[in-house]
Amino acid sequence: MRRRFTRRWRALAAAVAATLVLSGCTLPVFAPRTDGDSERVPAGPVGAAANWQPCPETPKELVGRSAPDMRYDCATIAVPRDWQAAGASAGATATPGGAGATFDIALIRVRSTKQRDRIGSLLINPGGPGGSGVDTAVYLSFGSAFGGLPDDITERFDLVGFDPRGVSRSSPVKCISDADLDSNFGYDPDPQTQAEFDAAVALSQRIGEECGDKYGDQLRLFSTEQAARDMDAIRAAVGDEKTTYLGYSYGTLLGATYAQLFPRNIRALVLDGAVDPEQDVVAGSESQAKGFELAFTNFTQWCARTPARCPIAPDARGAVTDALAKADISPVRGRNGRTATGGWVMYAVISSLYTESGWEELAKGIDELAAGDPTQVFELADSYAERTADGHYSNLFDANLAINCADEDSVPDLARIRELQSQWRTKYPLFGAPLAVGLLSCRYWPGQRDPYPTGAATGAPPILVVGTTGDPATPYAQTPKLAGMLGVGKVLTWEGEGHTAYPQTACITRAVDAYLLDLTVPAAGLRCPPR
Repeated sequence: MRRRFTRRWRALAAAVAATLVLSGCTLPVFAPRTDGDSERVPAGPVGAAANWQPCPETPKELVGRSAPDMRYDCATIAVPRDWQAAGASAGATATPGGAGATFDIALIRVRSTKQRDRIGSLLINPGGPGGSGVDTAVYLSFGSAFGGLPDDITERFDLVGFDPRGVSRSSPVKCISDADLDSNFGYDPDPQTQAEFDAAVALSQRIGEECGDKYGDQLRLFSTEQAARDMDAIRAAVGDEKTTYLGYSYGTLLGATYAQLFPRNIRALVLDGAVDPEQDVVAGSESQAKGFELAFTNFTQWCARTPARCPIAPDARGAVTDALAKADISPVRGRNGRTATGGWVMYAVISSLYTESGWEELAKGIDELAAGDPTQVFELADSYAERTADGHYSNLFDANLAINCADEDSVPDLARIRELQSQWRTKYPLFGAPLAVGLLSCRYWPGQRDPYPTGAATGAPPILVVGTTGDPATPYAQTPKLAGMLGVGKVLTWEGEGHTAYPQTACITRAVDAYLLDLTVPAAGLRCPPR
């Protein structure tokens, strides 16, 4: 696993998930996915306004219906593959028409039929990297009764979701076979013998070679900075003078990069589930190991308090540890012949810790696994992995790996990874070693790197940075660090569990809504209670 994070909505119930990494990787999308061909609208030239076309089929494909009183329109815009080569400099967008080769960026606009006093567009990114903003805008459009956005927001803004370059419908990266993804997710999360570790290295090498053979030097163009420049092209294409943005998890890194490049093009930015851009990959992975250990401890304490809802109480940690140990020796075989190896059990645990509502499902899954039924474990792990029942994957992890590795200019060598695996196994018993092994993911990634900038958003208005004290994927300590780096960041704290906060409680919702609608910054030091 590794430091990239991301997202959240389980069908309509708004369960934000996040990301880790290949050889221990990213986060899931909890809804059925399609390749998006049915709603793709041909892109016009670079710099053209979005050509919106009705696409009611998109919400129907994702959740079975459209939200009441909502209209869905889709568009595709063309952006330069390489903004720097096209003439973009710091704080500037390339001149339209001088772009050369382009990528297509898929957009959806959700507009309420009750819209009043329209402010503009609310641009949305769910994180990952690799999560679909098109899907997320659809989920959020179903309103607060289903875990979506409040009516006050949907009636004042168009919700505009976008799939970043390389993701889902936007010139998607796809270079990892289903068989290799099965191997990756199912592999021992803590390969201790040298032969086991070498096999994990070989898998990472093979994936890197296959992606390099397919995309070559184009791989660096999937970087976060390139995607942040795409965001300003979206702002222009939808006709907004300034950007209003809601970014979750990795979406906070994308938003922070935008703020540094285009500080004077910002109206309001909400960065929820903050990533610290200044930490290196090792520090980020260790931070996540610590965060997941905290979340897992909170889960075990919940089990002890509520044994009627937790069938593996009173010793939930012992039950999970035992399940992982047995899975490495004699994995349970499911009805279709698939075996619940240690990797699949680990990803079931990880998937369940993104939201407090997942704790009961985890307890049930581990209990049933002990009785010989791995069905629930597979359901939890597959929702994380975006694996369908017939063994096919979306491109979430292909994109996650391409974006992470394009961003990362410093990866530890094998000896250092092996050393960290041993050290972190002691410090973080359940998640330390897997997150150390996850550092292999970019070790053999081909192509040049394109690191994102780190620094102040000089000239930007106040930016709202939201953190959750029990967040496993983007631990709370990163929230003040991101706010401090930007210089204009204002911290809002939720003393809750799970990954990301808005719009989960009345206190958080009031504070974020006031900022988005009226640009009212929350009182300094505001901390919202769990419920």
